Amino acid sequence: LLWNYKLNLTTDPKFESVAVEVCKTTISEIKECATEPLGKGLLVSCLVDHRGNITDYQCNQYITKMTSIVFSDYRLICGFLDKCLVDINALHCGSISTGDKDIHSQGEVIACLEKGLVREAEEQPGAHHIKENCKKAIMRVAELSSDDFHLDRYLYFACRDDRERFCENTLAGEGRVYKCLFNHKFEEAMSERCREALTTRQKLIAQDYKVSYSLAKACKSDLRKYRCSVDSNMPRAREARLSYLLLCLESAVHRGRIVSGECQGEMMDYRRMLMEDFSLSPEIVLNCRSEIEGHCSGLHRKGRTLHCLMRVGRGDMGAIEPNCQKALQALIQEADPGADYRIDRALNEACESVIQTACKHIRNGDPMILSCLMEHLYTEKMVEDCEHRLLELQYFIARDWKLDPILYKKCQGDAARLCHTHGWNETSEMMPPGAIFSCLYRHAYRSVEQGRRLSRDCKVEVQRILHQRALDVKLDPELQRRCMTDLGKWCSEKTEAGQELECLQDHLEDLVTDCRDVVGNLTELESEVRTHYFNPITPYVSDLIH
Repeated sequence: LLWNYKLNLTTDPKFESVAVEVCKTTISEIKECATEPLGKGLLVSCLVDHRGNITDYQCNQYITKMTSIVFSDYRLICGFLDKCLVDINALHCGSISTGDKDIHSQGEVIACLEKGLVREAEEQPGAHHIKENCKKAIMRVAELSSDDFHLDRYLYFACRDDRERFCENTLAGEGRVYKCLFNHKFEEAMSERCREALTTRQKLIAQDYKVSYSLAKACKSDLRKYRCSVDSNMPRAREARLSYLLLCLESAVHRGRIVSGECQGEMMDYRRMLMEDFSLSPEIVLNCRSEIEGHCSGLHRKGRTLHCLMRVGRGDMGAIEPNCQKALQALIQEADPGADYRIDRALNEACESVIQTACKHIRNGDPMILSCLMEHLYTEKMVEDCEHRLLELQYFIARDWKLDPILYKKCQGDAARLCHTHGWNETSEMMPPGAIFSCLYRHAYRSVEQGRRLSRDCKVEVQRILHQRALDVKLDPELQRRCMTDLGKWCSEKTEAGQELECLQDHLEDLVTDCRDVVGNLTELESEVRTHYFNPITPYVSDLIH
């Protein structure tokens, strides 16, 4: 009885005449709603759809009341059933007969479709291909329920108790309850059903950032300002992706442009989320399946799986598929933990004690903290767990010069002038890992006669990186690539800090030509780096030490 009453309400002309009366000015402002025919429930649906743009107080109140009626049942969301009927049947998403009166079942239908959408994005075996029209309708419903957690019926019922437990004092509206629950997702006391519903919601945000009300609202003007959604050559779906938004805005920040504090705060939350839960990246789920099953299963929480995959990527636990390596590199760029180590929860927790003792003079969250940790690698202040997490992350940062924010800031002009680089958020498939840094250090030690030299600030940063890379050959992509065979042949026993490079230098005459060249260059540069980096009395003393 209630359901039929609600259905009649939303299609009743009398009901629409109230909308026409109360929302007169709003309807004339929103062209799409002014043209809707009366008597079919389309006008109210249209106003619900545009409720973010309604400024008139009375109309806003009226539509808010309507929203809670409309969202209580997917069949009342205008056009949803027409667009998704085939997919609801194909995915067995529950009954769609009017006789079905279970309050949970309505939210279950949408939740079932959302999970189907996620399975398709991850290309899971046997995933059903959902019609484009229905996909849009599912995403639109998720977007419209993004400000008020009561409107996502399935998540509301799944997380009711957890909301009381963790977010009792969080006011509803503006997406605040979602954010609070996301922050507690990996708490022991969180129910499995709620955790699963939250993960589905986060996966939808990864596909379309507007499903996060707070992110879309905080970054709206910055997205417009830096033209992050006007690339007409790109399909709308890719433009809407969270990764595209993050890369576009991070690029603006790295170029020294102003992005509002509120938007940067939201970006930080989502970057941390990506590092914490690998399953939010469909590319990782798709391309790293065998690595996860073989080496990293059961480590799901707090970024442990991702760090395990990075360890596999470093070659510490067997081989890694190129596509998985590529997906990891892309995720590290999206999350950009080099700019703020706190985004990487696994590293943050493992290195907390080292940061408190060795790096306490550096402001919390400063990119120099990673550099400070590298300076204390293999010293008595370093702890084993921190050493592992640090080297796992640095392996990927070393393969893309842009991911070291200090190096990028000081050298972006030089790199554009001397090495023909692209923008921060553009990558070239043609360029091998580490190529830009190799180009920079080739120009670092040119004489005045040779010309085209690096600026002084950039040269200092290149010296810092060279000094840190000497601690572990895997941090030098070119050296690792060219000397893989020789390392296995001559230096497999050498596992301490810097021993592998020393070993290669000792066997210089025995190395294959490719490896000998790169080790020879490094040896030459190393003596100069020591001269600059440690400032001994004279270059002559430095050469003697060397």
